[in-house]
Amino acid sequence: MNDITASKNINAETAKTNLKDGSRSKKRKSLKPLSKIFPYLGRYKLQVAAALFFLSLAAATTLSLPVAVRNMIDKGFLSNNVAFIGNYFTALIAVAALLAIASSCRYYFVIWLGERVISDLRNDVFAHLSELSISFFDRSQSGELISRLTADTTQIKSAVGATASMALRNFILALGALAAMVYTAPQLAMIVIGAIPLIIIPIVGFGRAVRKRSRSAQDTLANATAYASESITSIRTVQAFSTGHIVKSKFSNAIESAFEAARKAIATRAMLTAFAIFLIFSSVIGVLWFGAQEVLAGTMTPGVLTQFLLYAVFAAGSLGALSEVWGELSQAAGAAERITELLDEEPEIKAPENFTKLPETIKGDMQFDNVHFAYQSRPNAAALKGLSLNIKAGETIAVVGASGAGKSTLFSLMLRFYDPTSGTIKIDGMDIKTLDPKEMRKQIAIVPQDTVIFATSASENIGMGKEGATQEEIVHAAKAASAHEFIAEAEEGYDTQLGERGIMLSGGQRQRIAIARAILKNAPILLLDEATSALDAESERLVQEALEKLMEGRTTIVIAHRLATILKADRILVMDGGKIVEEGTHKTLSKKKNGIYAHLASLQFDAAK
Repeated sequence: MNDITASKNINAETAKTNLKDGSRSKKRKSLKPLSKIFPYLGRYKLQVAAALFFLSLAAATTLSLPVAVRNMIDKGFLSNNVAFIGNYFTALIAVAALLAIASSCRYYFVIWLGERVISDLRNDVFAHLSELSISFFDRSQSGELISRLTADTTQIKSAVGATASMALRNFILALGALAAMVYTAPQLAMIVIGAIPLIIIPIVGFGRAVRKRSRSAQDTLANATAYASESITSIRTVQAFSTGHIVKSKFSNAIESAFEAARKAIATRAMLTAFAIFLIFSSVIGVLWFGAQEVLAGTMTPGVLTQFLLYAVFAAGSLGALSEVWGELSQAAGAAERITELLDEEPEIKAPENFTKLPETIKGDMQFDNVHFAYQSRPNAAALKGLSLNIKAGETIAVVGASGAGKSTLFSLMLRFYDPTSGTIKIDGMDIKTLDPKEMRKQIAIVPQDTVIFATSASENIGMGKEGATQEEIVHAAKAASAHEFIAEAEEGYDTQLGERGIMLSGGQRQRIAIARAILKNAPILLLDEATSALDAESERLVQEALEKLMEGRTTIVIAHRLATILKADRILVMDGGKIVEEGTHKTLSKKKNGIYAHLASLQFDAAK
């Protein structure tokens, strides 16, 4: 489909810019890029409550240990009370067991939530992608979208699971330890509390830098992924032209760019961690010095100082861990921004609020009234210019013309992949803009030039033509498309896996699978896009026979380069420069002096002689 391909090629260089930079300005205003995850957590309130309970229990159990150590020193060691020490050790073992159980349950529920939430998110992102308009995919790269769906969601999974749990656990520990320090030794606690702003402010500042650089790292990795996807998809062309070394070099450069961006993010996180640890433990050392002076002066017992120091270490360790966790959450925020951009994309083509409901069966009349259209990438180069056309139900119309004449654009507008710049398109007298696009497309079957075969069984590939189709219906469609014989001869018959993009099939076999799919759909309108252009004579004969059966009683529009395939068409339209410049039957057009069709016919049929 040349018009769409041209549009896609033109947009390839600007695809990432349109998707990222275009919405990044909006994202700068959002202070909570991870907030999109909260509704997903809300679906699992019981598991969230369980995770919070066991997390709090583990934190409370940990905070009880310094009290036990204080009593052990002051009431056990300093008092030489052997019985007290024995009982306390027994109690400590019980506390350790409780801590182990709470930590294990916390881990289970937290990781479960991470996996569950990210599965739901991936489902929603994919479902949303599948609803977006074709124009979105024209300006996007598939590899970059896959990177968002996989790599970015994996980053978020870590944040929702282990990272968020660690953040909350350390926050509770730090808060509890600070409260306990104030209760245990208020004077020493003031030293620690006074140091907190000196620790928090740099952490927040570094966190912003980490988020920015992590976003950059994810963008560059997505670029590399997109290039790899494109190269692997085109591996036959790469090997045929012996350009593997060029592809490897370009991919290597893309990976090095991704590594350099990741290195900068890592360096920023390392600086954040070093800065936080130095400040935190410097405050602990200061507390130890002041506490030692009080013990020597007799105003504090060794047990109290030990208890306070343990709380100080807990607080310091928790704040240090929070600095590390902050970096990870900032990294996940960059991924969340990229996911949010996808979820914020709105389909340009969608059903109006009060759409016109189609009848169960339509006749298949189609009308184009003064239709103008230009692709978004080429607003000044109109693909269709004032095109008007009436197609009667059951009529077979052939469309011919040079590449770029507007033939494939005609099909794209019929399927409402795009809306006209001006003018109207009607089905059975109804403006297609007033219809639900999904319901309208159910009335149209298409056999494309580049047949799409999915990496699944022959049965499932044909069955995509009709939801809930029975095996009997699938076999009947395959027989009608002259596909049953080669499918039945395969070792696993209709369960045979056809491979990615139908790699296990010949060109003619792929086309017959596509025709079987269209037969199964049984739609009143049929679009054939150069369905036999790349086939050998025998394959073309079989496909042409299948197409003739498919076309019976349907409104059929055929794009063809081989004029021999359209001799029986009711009308032939010749397009040039986005307009219909000639119209008639093969007989009348081939006799037209200096006509475009007559010229094409003489070239093809004279050459055949």
